[in-house]
Amino acid sequence: MVSRLSVAIVHDWLAALGGAERVLGEILDLYPDADIFTVVDVLPPEQRGFLRGRPVKTSFIQNLPFVARHYRHYLPLMGFAVEQFDLSNYDLVISSSFAVAKGVLTGPDQVHVSYVHSPMRYAWDLQHRYLATAQLEHGLKSFLARWLLHKMRIWDVRTINGVDRFIANSHFIARRIRRVYGRPSLVIYPPVDLDRFKPVARKDDYYVTVSRLVPYKRVDLIASAFAAMPERRLVIVGDGPEMQRVKAAAGAAAGANIEIMGYQPDDVVRDLMSHARAFVFAAEEDFGITAVEAQACGTPVILYGKGGGLETVRGQGTSNPTGIFFQHQTPESLIAAVEAFESLTPGPSAAACRANAEHFSPERFRERFTFVVECELARLKAELAAADGPKEVPVPETLVA
Repeated sequence: MVSRLSVAIVHDWLAALGGAERVLGEILDLYPDADIFTVVDVLPPEQRGFLRGRPVKTSFIQNLPFVARHYRHYLPLMGFAVEQFDLSNYDLVISSSFAVAKGVLTGPDQVHVSYVHSPMRYAWDLQHRYLATAQLEHGLKSFLARWLLHKMRIWDVRTINGVDRFIANSHFIARRIRRVYGRPSLVIYPPVDLDRFKPVARKDDYYVTVSRLVPYKRVDLIASAFAAMPERRLVIVGDGPEMQRVKAAAGAAAGANIEIMGYQPDDVVRDLMSHARAFVFAAEEDFGITAVEAQACGTPVILYGKGGGLETVRGQGTSNPTGIFFQHQTPESLIAAVEAFESLTPGPSAAACRANAEHFSPERFRERFTFVVECELARLKAELAAADGPKEVPVPETLVA
């Protein structure tokens, strides 16, 4: 437990329980008296356990029409909204940011540490991919979307000077922070609650993916690949705006060799991941906490070989491998990877998978996160101490009589 401080913790929005929210839960446990701020809170009751019943302060966007289903449509207002939080009475501000949270306003006598899951993906290097997925490549709507993203980039860069210390969730994101913000960052991997998972050596004959169904996760790609492999069974767990696209990609295979289960509680997810032949992940992920959770279950991973996932899975050719990578975000590349995985003799062991997951323990996260925060607080304390007392201001020689 860290020393008692007046602490504000700012998270972009609360809409679904994902990797960023699990990190938020760990930070909240470190600072149990902190006040929580978020632009929008539409998190379902069954996913709120990590908040431990603590109240959440929201922005004016919370009261706008249709926010529960269409909160993302208010993204152009979110930078303005997060600036309206009055955090002036807090000693320490921690932002958990993948969009706008780092843009909160802070003063010179406060410490602001920002844990960055990613700079805004859709506004920076993934803009063109998002526009293509949303079918906004041409026309007036495309022009307006591009203009809004341009304005968001300007705002995003303007806000970096309000952050004292950036923490990245992977070396991949640290490189993105350097590219976008021109600032160095420390890498602290997200924590995985290893106690929730028990390694299972005996596997059943199915593959599983667990993900929010949003465009960049590319669950539709996974469904397309397994629709072309009727002899391979796939279980899809998760919900989100891409549900219809995923069902369309599965086509006639849905209900045959592909089971789309939607959102499932933790105990069901753990059981499915523990007994799966392999966990499949097709996103260019910032870190990929579910891939680590699968390994904690002793389950190997078939993963797109780009992004933060390269730091969490040990591929073939390394000692004690825990999975296999595919090189292109296409059904064909994933199919080839599945076939290669099936031919491995022996395949990755449950023991190797669990051992690799142990590198991402909550204890390691807490120790490193607390150390960084305490260093920043000590730095500010030293600066304030040095500034105390009257200072003799030198007079330029040209003004001396």
